[in-house]
Amino acid sequence: MDARAPRPPAWPTWPLRPRVHQRRHIFRTLLLIGLATVLALVSLAAGAVWWGTSHYGDQVTRIPDAFPTGPRPAEPTADDGGTTFLLAGVDSRSTKPTTGSDATARLWRYGAQRSDTLMLVHLNADRHRVDVMSIPRDSWVAIPGHGTAKVNAAFSWGGPPLMIETVERLTLTRVDHFGVIDWHGFKALTDAVGGVPITVSQDSYDPVLEQHFNAGTHVMDGEEALAYVRQRHGVPGGELDRIKHQQQFLRSLVTEIRDEVSITDPLGTARMLDAVTGTVSVDDHMSNSDLRNLVLDLRHLDASDASFSTAPIVRSQIIRGQYALILDEAELRRRWHAVETGGAS
Repeated sequence: MDARAPRPPAWPTWPLRPRVHQRRHIFRTLLLIGLATVLALVSLAAGAVWWGTSHYGDQVTRIPDAFPTGPRPAEPTADDGGTTFLLAGVDSRSTKPTTGSDATARLWRYGAQRSDTLMLVHLNADRHRVDVMSIPRDSWVAIPGHGTAKVNAAFSWGGPPLMIETVERLTLTRVDHFGVIDWHGFKALTDAVGGVPITVSQDSYDPVLEQHFNAGTHVMDGEEALAYVRQRHGVPGGELDRIKHQQQFLRSLVTEIRDEVSITDPLGTARMLDAVTGTVSVDDHMSNSDLRNLVLDLRHLDASDASFSTAPIVRSQIIRGQYALILDEAELRRRWHAVETGGAS
């Protein structure tokens, strides 16, 4: 070889621009693959929620003909577009479950059950606020076709339709959906979440239930929690303290359920959905898509988004030998109208 001949260049002499383009192409490809992976995971999660709520929705016990057939309040024209639920806890004399998919006895038989707990719940249109108003079981009200009596007698005399009609006439509001749970279901649901933490404000003893309650925070199982939400003896507020206990329990239970339900914990979610579907019954107007939307809407709610109140009471008195509470019905309607229209309750 001629020593004077030029040596091959140490580096390529072709332009570097094509390699830069190649690197950019690879980067865009990786970016697209990453984006497609994220979208696939999101779709998978959404699909899991869709399947789960449809699957479990099919297992939720529907109450046929739950709503009254007569005239009902018109849907409000100036409301916030939200949804109003009536929730009832029933004092069933049956030794067998009467609500949820675990039920082996009828939900309602004339004279066999009374509503021990009654709550109006309004979920506003953007699903960022929920308002709960308790109606005391001893409230003396007009019951269609039966004159006047305690509100809890409505369920005993006519089941869900008469219960809904009574509350609608009392509040002048239209109930969109109805849900009910009995004592068996209450205990089972409480135990399913591993108990519910409750802070008892002071020592007390209920001589009727023969139950002591010690001050402090306790994780109550189903039996203990049921006694706590039923207590009205041995506490200074009587029925009103009982309502406070129920609202306190509901707030804590919702927090426990919310913590259990997660896409990243399918076993915990399945366990919780099994517990809910096994214990709660809803009206037959609530479709699987309604349930699915409700689950999706409520995922981001926490206790700070909920407001609890009690129907305003004028006085207590004995009527026909019964302890009764007289409500300020005009004020009750004003407050609930404010809730439905997005104002302060």
